[in-house]
Amino acid sequence: MPCLNEAETLAACILKAQAGLRKAGVKGEILIADNGSTDGSVQIAENLGARVVHVAAKGYGCALRGGFEAAQGRWIIMGDADDSYDFSEIEGFVQRLRDGDDLVMGCRLPSGGGTIMPGAMPWKNRWIGNPILSRIGRIFYQTPIRDFHCGMRGFSKSAYERMEVKTTGMEFASEMVMSATLKKMRISEVPITLHPDGRSRPPHLKPWRDGWRHLRFMLIYSPRWLFLIPGLLLAVAGVVTGAFLLMTPMVFSNVVFDVGTLLVACMSVIVGSQLMSFGFFTKVFAIADGLLPNDPRFARVFRYFSLEKGILAGVALLLLGLGFLTYALWIWKENSFGNLAYSDNLRRIIPATTCIVLGMQTVFSSFFLSVLGLKTVASTPPECPEESD
Repeated sequence: MPCLNEAETLAACILKAQAGLRKAGVKGEILIADNGSTDGSVQIAENLGARVVHVAAKGYGCALRGGFEAAQGRWIIMGDADDSYDFSEIEGFVQRLRDGDDLVMGCRLPSGGGTIMPGAMPWKNRWIGNPILSRIGRIFYQTPIRDFHCGMRGFSKSAYERMEVKTTGMEFASEMVMSATLKKMRISEVPITLHPDGRSRPPHLKPWRDGWRHLRFMLIYSPRWLFLIPGLLLAVAGVVTGAFLLMTPMVFSNVVFDVGTLLVACMSVIVGSQLMSFGFFTKVFAIADGLLPNDPRFARVFRYFSLEKGILAGVALLLLGLGFLTYALWIWKENSFGNLAYSDNLRRIIPATTCIVLGMQTVFSSFFLSVLGLKTVASTPPECPEESD
């Protein structure tokens, strides 16, 4: 249990944990990861036979990490020391761990069989924050977990070591689930009941600040959803719209879409292509630096890609843009370099400059991606050719 000034509730949590160990039929220890309490929490824990680990570095994640590293058991069950979780009911977690699961999450939500007692969770957490963040987590990471941010969970110590979590704040709990999912660990969920906490002071959790930190971290750890998919949607929308407007305006119910819309469409193509490049850059860097595990599908794409292919694609776009620009100059010359029809002229110039910008971006992005990929390629053993008869 992470602890920071929990004198009001810590004794009840420890007594329930002792009862939970007896009911589950396991031999274990109760470990309090104290993060600098000044209200007598340490003395309460020691008087009840719990082991106290003093964690100097501040933060929810730091306290948990200090406790996990000091834990002596094969399995670890964690939960807050505010008496909102009933540690006397841990049999479900223990049974799942006995069955070989790596991470067992508690589920407070009724959709997963859990129960939230009246007054146990603020309305904005119950109906906005937790459901939205949990849904995003399931979409981004393809995890079956319904209650992504439940603070009561169990896992094996070996699984925790494989997770290689790095954060120190409230997002630590999210990183555990994300890392376990990305590393293809066995994850399950057991229903639990969330009770109103026994504190007389406000909780350490800051809903809006910590909710943003969770969302930010989920996005950072998912370059596909942060960069690749938005970029692909923008680029496709821009290409389709631009293709229709390249030759002539479009009119819908007296609304005219002309070169102004074409300019916006071309902007979408440029921004979308840049976002997709960022997605590839981030993925390569994260894999090379050990922040994300190897992705076989991405590895196949990266093996197919080469600097030379990227340069050729960029040069092709550059030549296409120069061709459009040359045609526009020829039209201008045919009109004795005088004034041209505004819309027709821009309909030639905008695609030309767009292709030139995309070509330059593609060439230099290919060089940058190759530099980032040096470590990834160097750490990936070459594939052996099949022997011939």
